[in-house]
Amino acid sequence: MFNIFCHFLFKVLGWQVVGNHPTHLTKSMFIVAPHWRWTDFPLGLMTRAAVGMKIGYMGKAELFKPPFGWFFYGLGGTPVDRSKNHNLVDAVVKVFDEKKSLYIGIAPEGTRKDVDKLKTGFYFMAKEAKIPMVLVGFDYPNKKVHLSDPIFTTENTKEDFKQIALFFNEIPGKKKTWINNYLEGEI
Repeated sequence: MFNIFCHFLFKVLGWQVVGNHPTHLTKSMFIVAPHWRWTDFPLGLMTRAAVGMKIGYMGKAELFKPPFGWFFYGLGGTPVDRSKNHNLVDAVVKVFDEKKSLYIGIAPEGTRKDVDKLKTGFYFMAKEAKIPMVLVGFDYPNKKVHLSDPIFTTENTKEDFKQIALFFNEIPGKKKTWINNYLEGEI
């Protein structure tokens, strides 16, 4: 019922999805950026309903604490403790290896603030799990959600991040510092 409401709201608000929904894939990571607004989360839920895929997400652990933690768990969330130095990449890869089908959404900036570079965990999760990434960009001015074709990591990490930045650079709106840094080869 919640997904029906979200899909309805997505259409009523005038949003549309641009690109193919990768429903043929059994596993993938949805990389959502740039992350500027608190509205990115509800728009992500509406987009998930619009494409008809059961996509979970990873969020900061603080969201999953009482009194509202049940809400974020109910929406398919998995808490990530960003304060400890533990091997989240290996843990996520293990989950992907154990599941027959799994889709996870991640905001690789880890914050709504401007950052110089992306956190790299998402990239190494996809690389080690040997799964594709689907890039997702919210085009607020035109009310479009852009989906890339599935992309796999290569042995050239720097070039992979440049390709990611090229995709997000095409999304209208305010640009983030990390996009320019990757495009100019500063990282």
